[in-house]
Parts: sequence; C-alpha cells; structure tokens
Amino acid sequence: MKKILYIILALLLIAYLSASIYYFTDKKPNETLCEKVEIVIADSLEKYFLTEKEIVAYLTKAKLFPLNKKSNEINTYQIEEALLKNEIIESVEVVQSISGRVSIKILQRMPVLHVFSASGSYYVDKTGQTMPSQLGQAMFVPVASGNIEKSFAVSELYKFALFLQNDAFWNDQITQIYVRSAKDVELVPRVGSHRILLGSLDDFEKKLRNLRKFYEQVIPKMGWEKYSVINLKYKNQIVCTKK
Repeated sequence: MKKILYIILALLLIAYLSASIYYFTDKKPNETLCEKVEIVIADSLEKYFLTEKEIVAYLTKAKLFPLNKKSNEINTYQIEEALLKNEIIESVEVVQSISGRVSIKILQRMPVLHVFSASGSYYVDKTGQTMPSQLGQAMFVPVASGNIEKSFAVSELYKFALFLQNDAFWNDQITQIYVRSAKDVELVPRVGSHRILLGSLDDFEKKLRNLRKFYEQVIPKMGWEKYSVINLKYKNQIVCTKK
C-alpha cells in the first residue's frame, strides 16, 4: 500500500510541476502585465545628472515605458538602445522577470575634465567620450580652456586629466589647464600664485614628478610666493622666474 501511495503522490507531483511549467512558460509571458518598473541609477549618490522622473518621461515619450504592458509587448533591447542615446548614460541593463516586473539599471558617465573652447563647452568623461556641459549639477573637475581641438581634448588632454583625477596630490593642486598654440600647456595650481609651464604633454608624469620634488625640497625653504613662473619645458630641468 505504501508503494502504491508513493506512486500516486509522485504522479500528482509530476502533474503539478507540468501544470506549473505550462502556466509560467506558455501562458504567463503573453498574459502577464508589467505592474512594477524599478529604475536604479547606480551612482546617484555620487552624482545626480539624471532622475527617475526624467527616465520615465523619456521612455513614455518614446512609447517604450513598460508599465501596464503585456510581457510580449516589452522589448528590453529597444529600451536599452533608446536610453543609450543619452550622452549622460554610460551603460544600461534592462531585465524582465517572469512575474512581470521590469528592472532598469543605469550607470552614468563620470566627467574628468571640463573644456571651454572656440567650438563650445563640454565635459570629457573617464572613457574619453564627450558629455554635454549642462548636467544639472556642478562638477569639481579641472577646467581646460584656450586653443583646444576636440581631437586633442579626447586623446592627450583626456589622459592627462585622468592622471590628475587618479593622483590625490595633483587632483587637489591643479585647478585649471590652459592650452596655448601647438598644444603648449600651462597649469594653474590651487596653492601658490605661480604659473606652471608644462609645455607639451609628452612625459608629463616625469615632469610632474620632478615638480613635486621641487615642492617638497625647495618650497619649504623659499616659500610659495617666491616665484611667478615654474617652467618644466626643458628635459630634466626646472627653470624658475622670481617675482
């Protein structure tokens, strides 16, 4: 009798699993309405260029907002592609669950440089891509101005700005970058009233390494206000102009 009972229970279990599989895999995707959309802006505590309200409005205008749509009417790929057209967004992941919930996870771009040039103003992000200058939030990144071609801004100048951001000392010290003709770079420090003539960005790490030694060994003796210009253009030399 126990054996027969086990067989009956096993058959009932198989029938239940079969019905469940049929319900969720055959009917559910076509009939389930999306009753909840979860929008996560992953780095919103660090920077808030975009809001959930703006994302909803944008997708609604594009007729892609999934709320109250049937599962088979929701195209997650189209939602991702539409959002990636926004220059502020770095990446998007849209996931649709079997229960009908849609999760939209967004990663914003991170500016490392603010460029002001004859062709207009814009940010350059940590991947070397440009961003609009109107972000809705002030970003405390180095400002570059002067004779700046966009090709220079997203290549050599971007790499220099990324170096500054990743170095705590120089990130605090350098506030402005001025580009003269022929990519001749001048820096404005936060501490001291001197100008730093960097010249080309070739070997900029070595130039700044030498300047830091100068700061550590000479400035304590001479003071920050002793020099008006510190010139790093010459190989392995620091040429200073006194006030």
